[in-house]
Amino acid sequence: MKALNQLKTFQRILGAYPAEMPLSKFLPGFYRQNKQMGSTDRKVASRLIYNYFRLGKALDNTPTEERLMVAEFLCNNQTNSFLQHFKPEWALCIGFDIGEKLKLVKNAYPAFKLADVFPWSAGLSDGIDKDIFLKSFFIQPDLFIRVREGSETMVKGVLAKADITYKDEGNGCLALPNGTRLDALFPQQNWFEVQDHSSQQTANWFKPNKWDAWWDACAASGGKSLLLHELQPDIKLVVSDIRESILDNLDGRFQNAGLIKYQKKLLDLTKNVDPELHDYAFDGIILDAPCSGSGTWGRTPEMISQFQSQKIEFFQKLQQSIAANVAKYLKPGKPLIYITCSALKAENEDAVNFMVKQLGLKVESMQVLKGYERRADTMFVARLSPPAP
Repeated sequence: MKALNQLKTFQRILGAYPAEMPLSKFLPGFYRQNKQMGSTDRKVASRLIYNYFRLGKALDNTPTEERLMVAEFLCNNQTNSFLQHFKPEWALCIGFDIGEKLKLVKNAYPAFKLADVFPWSAGLSDGIDKDIFLKSFFIQPDLFIRVREGSETMVKGVLAKADITYKDEGNGCLALPNGTRLDALFPQQNWFEVQDHSSQQTANWFKPNKWDAWWDACAASGGKSLLLHELQPDIKLVVSDIRESILDNLDGRFQNAGLIKYQKKLLDLTKNVDPELHDYAFDGIILDAPCSGSGTWGRTPEMISQFQSQKIEFFQKLQQSIAANVAKYLKPGKPLIYITCSALKAENEDAVNFMVKQLGLKVESMQVLKGYERRADTMFVARLSPPAP
């Protein structure tokens, strides 16, 4: 009976869920409207809906309930009552490795293809292991935090007291189980920032010097600026974004981190920004470019079903337009740090080739950050510069 009710709840959520809206925003509202659901009910419902979307576009023509059973089997490694009720023969094999599980699914559903989970895998960036990348969608990524210098002992102490397991990734980066209630553990604290492991690694490409002038061109919530500030607190910083609300939220985050000296600018970087920046020249520019976000879809698997192939070309043109408008504000020989949270070559290596051929920049280094190997986001980072005088 419990499993049947869980299935009905899943069906209600899926039926009410509007396309183009993140599940993380939709589910809290759904639960508020269904206050009869206890915490366990909400936890199971969230697991089912997220796992369902982890199947991507595989078995698209198979009934919804059957796709859910496949997803539950592939995404779990511990027995649960839901699978025991509907697929007891698979529940017995729940501890099998993913390769063995995929064989069982293929036997039951000959139309199943791993490549259909992420149909754009032919366009993945160089060096990405397609097989491992595709299988990573069945694993929920970890929650990563970047602990501020001097706060590591306190943070680890709180986690130990709460019996929260964590993995120390080095350099102040801790990996926690996804869903860890940090707000309950650390009310009103400023000991750490929530930031994915791969995002933290992009700081290795910054290399700022004291008194440098830097521009975080697509600042969003300011995560890259905070990394930059931690490396060199004496830089002169300009942050910009096209969204005023984002820049307003950024202030509080910067204040908590002790970053108080910076300029904010509301800019549309697809247009000429000379009126606002005509007298600026930067020692470094961070361009965390708008992109498909395909490297983060392990966290937001609903995006796989919503994404359309034509959006790749849209983002590619957007990135080229922004890069062209941003690069001209670099001093000769100074770095442009190009970053995406995409796994697609069209948004990564192809964007770098555009900047080399059309903007005259030179590649100093570039790398795919293979987050799929460590339950993190997959990202791309490149350091380029105009010719030195």
